[in-house]
Amino acid sequence: MWHGAYVAWLEEARVEALAAAGMPYSQVSEQGFEMPVIRLQIQYRKALSHGDQVVLESHPLPRRGARWPWISRFCLPDGSCAAEAEVELALVRFANGKRSLVRDAPAPIAEALGALQRGPVQ
Repeated sequence: MWHGAYVAWLEEARVEALAAAGMPYSQVSEQGFEMPVIRLQIQYRKALSHGDQVVLESHPLPRRGARWPWISRFCLPDGSCAAEAEVELALVRFANGKRSLVRDAPAPIAEALGALQRGPVQ
């Protein structure tokens, strides 16, 4: 499997998780915020092949200052972990053509991330 595919899957998992927690990423953007990746680390443990079934488990960890870390695991049907990734995001506000780092997220974003930290959203 091409290594770049993992990054796309990580992004999709974060977007879907936020939506499941009641905060579609489109709402984040509509409010003038973005969450760019500021650090990405992937540890590959087993090679994946085209056609492999993989379950991607992804959830945020507690905030570290202005950093919003996520941990993700690419799990195979036998329970083994093919890869593990840690992605750190920053919440940034776009206003008047300028970007500014946001240390305290607005309540709806903080609540959605908090819900995800507590466990899977049904």
